[in-house]
Amino acid sequence: MSDSSLERIQDIDINEEMEHSFLEYAYSVIHARALPDAKDGLKPVQRRILFQMKQMGLTPDKGHVKSQRVVGDVMGKLHPHGDSAIYDALVRLAQPFTMRVPLIDGHGNFGSLDDGPAAARYTEARLAPAALALVDDLDEDVVDFVPNYDNQLTQPAVLPAEFPNLLVNGANGIAVGMATNIPPHNVGETINAAIHLLDHPQADTAELMKYCPGPDLPGGGIIVGLDGIREAYENGRGIFITRARATIEQVTARKRGIVITELPYQVGPERVAEKLKESVSSGKVKGVSGWQDLSDRTHGMRLVVEVKNGFHPEAVLASLYKYTPLQESFGINTVALVDGQPRTLGLKAALQVFVDHRVEVTRRRSEFRLKKKQERLHLVDGLLIAVLNLDEVIEVIRTSDDSAAARQRLMTVFDLSEAQAEFILELRLRRLTKFSRLELEAEADELRQAIAELEQILASTEKLHDVVRSDMRQTAARLSTPRRTVLLEEDGSAVAASKDAALPVLGAMTVSDVPLEVPDVPCRIILGADGRAIRLTHTGPVTRLEGFNSTIAGSILTHTRGSFGVVTSSGFVVRLDVLSLPPGEKSSLADSAGASSATAAGSTETEDIELSLTESAPLWSFDGAPQLSAAARLEDGETVVGILTLDEDETVGMMTARGIVKRMRPDYPSTQDRFSIINLEGTDQLIYAGACPDDAQIVMISTDAQLLRTPANKVRPQGRNAGGVAGMSLKEHTQVIAGAIVPDELVAATTVATVSAIMNAMPGANQSSIKLTPLDRYPVKGRGAQGVRVQRFLKGEYALDMAFVGPDPIHAIDAHGQPVKLPELDERRDGSGSNLKSNIAYFG
Repeated sequence: MSDSSLERIQDIDINEEMEHSFLEYAYSVIHARALPDAKDGLKPVQRRILFQMKQMGLTPDKGHVKSQRVVGDVMGKLHPHGDSAIYDALVRLAQPFTMRVPLIDGHGNFGSLDDGPAAARYTEARLAPAALALVDDLDEDVVDFVPNYDNQLTQPAVLPAEFPNLLVNGANGIAVGMATNIPPHNVGETINAAIHLLDHPQADTAELMKYCPGPDLPGGGIIVGLDGIREAYENGRGIFITRARATIEQVTARKRGIVITELPYQVGPERVAEKLKESVSSGKVKGVSGWQDLSDRTHGMRLVVEVKNGFHPEAVLASLYKYTPLQESFGINTVALVDGQPRTLGLKAALQVFVDHRVEVTRRRSEFRLKKKQERLHLVDGLLIAVLNLDEVIEVIRTSDDSAAARQRLMTVFDLSEAQAEFILELRLRRLTKFSRLELEAEADELRQAIAELEQILASTEKLHDVVRSDMRQTAARLSTPRRTVLLEEDGSAVAASKDAALPVLGAMTVSDVPLEVPDVPCRIILGADGRAIRLTHTGPVTRLEGFNSTIAGSILTHTRGSFGVVTSSGFVVRLDVLSLPPGEKSSLADSAGASSATAAGSTETEDIELSLTESAPLWSFDGAPQLSAAARLEDGETVVGILTLDEDETVGMMTARGIVKRMRPDYPSTQDRFSIINLEGTDQLIYAGACPDDAQIVMISTDAQLLRTPANKVRPQGRNAGGVAGMSLKEHTQVIAGAIVPDELVAATTVATVSAIMNAMPGANQSSIKLTPLDRYPVKGRGAQGVRVQRFLKGEYALDMAFVGPDPIHAIDAHGQPVKLPELDERRDGSGSNLKSNIAYFG
């Protein structure tokens, strides 16, 4: 062995080497893999995925791309680990049963609670709308950028994050010597709690829990006992119990059963079925005769456990909670990185980190914008000097030997900076006109005003906080959804968020729970187009109620201790108690900064109101109501088409898909909770039902773009068991898709919306064009007529996909709850429609 080889041998102490290597490994796992940052709630791989997808332009308005392409870009540019780890993280960000607010819009098989996803080469992805709230403003120097693994590129150390993602979507991970397990929360509740903490820095945990009372799990369910949650919110650790949402129903003519519509967090139906089979076989659970999974995309989850005759379903359900995953415990361990150090955070600490982050992001953004506007104003001032001395400027440039000399002479003659002189030299001559001078002067004035506003924001902590508060409110209005998980104390009492903040718990209170002291006062019930309903103390007519996560499909006036009827598509009415619906209470208008609420503030029982929850603090507080189909226990395939007051003095009108129209004298059985109001033939279904006085007009629209408008008094009222009369003459293979009953005095203020469909389109992308036309442009016809054409089809269009008749202006919402921009009114009766960029789910 040579001497040179001996020189490369180094003796080391094994204990020191193991200690050093282990610490490096532990540090790497904690900081680069397992723990999220408390500011944006993301682990490094998740942050890199969202950032790289933003760099690739995969925004919600663009098409999906192969997931493998995203994985490849992230691995090649930012993440120094394997593709499987990246794809696993991407899949989790897209799963609605894992994330309370999914950050990636996945296309394809992204797995289920019981099965894994398809390979990355088979799925496609793009950013979800909520992800933009995390990555917006990155180009305005709002966060620090750090080098990637090979120092060739840069990546954000943390994302700007407009909502507390650490709490909203939760996190789980195992590091070295520590772990984190954070349940998801409601985005509206957490943002409102953050706003309260911004306004009241000394607020304690109990006060913040009025706004954020507990987790809100993606699959819903029920949390029983809040002591563990209070403990976790106080010191970062605690345990709570979550249960499936189950009801006792008559599943067959002779058997009762347990119907499960929501499961505990991260529990799948197959896991429940496997454990149920094992428990029944071992004798732990008795009284179960069968199990069926009737879940589908239309009705959601519906697991039916059949109970043997002679057994009490309530007792069987209790044993199911004990021996199957229908009841699970969740251990909260809120560990996250704060300025690079792992910390265990309570609710206030987690929110404080987010609030401080948003204040810093807003300050840096304001400084960046101020600098940009000051630079632009400097150039505009120089350009104005050139315009005022145009001939001299041209002469200086013409007599200069080269551009460097021209730049120097411009700086000397007109006292310009180097940047101003260079800008003038690069300018096109056509900008140096009289008209451009006026534009430049107007731009300079706007810039000075914007600079003054930004300087005020940076000079005042209060104004800076105003901007932060406004940004968070806009984010809450854009992303908020009703609470899904019911919170119950140990004694069974429901817990709700503050009426000034997050949405109260729904569905936990029954009429028997309501104290007798509740007065029998007038109230209004609002039915959303998505089948949800709410009770308002406001008794005046409501034309629109934005922020209800749906458009309004029906509205009736009744009393709090009365009942109302839900009309189903099969021609039945289901009687419900008014007090079983969640209340919506009017909040202080003084707290609604910037709200356009003059009509609401002065509304009376005779005034229409139009409230908006998208521009200010909520004027009303809502419960995340369960769908009426669950509350009313509808039959398979039934949908809600209207609501009735069950008032003896109100004539009811209804229309069917086959063009039948019926007016019914009020004749409701007082002892039945479900009864028929029309005798339908074959497979015909109701499409609309509502109050129908004599001084009203019946409107029906068919799939072949025909509209019939006929007086209501031409239809003679019939009894409850009658089948109705011919209302609209239909061609073969067509049907009525929309109906309305419009009072005569409101015809001039009513609009007809029709949406055409194209052939051979992908599901969810079949809508082609839309047309909005005043109702009074269509003539009145007699009952039984075919009607008149409401929209001329363009090439490739073959039928109407949907239609709506309602008060102007009409609003529309897509399947993600986002507003859809609609065209202006078209006065032509049968003109063609305007191009529609995204499919509409609801009108209102």
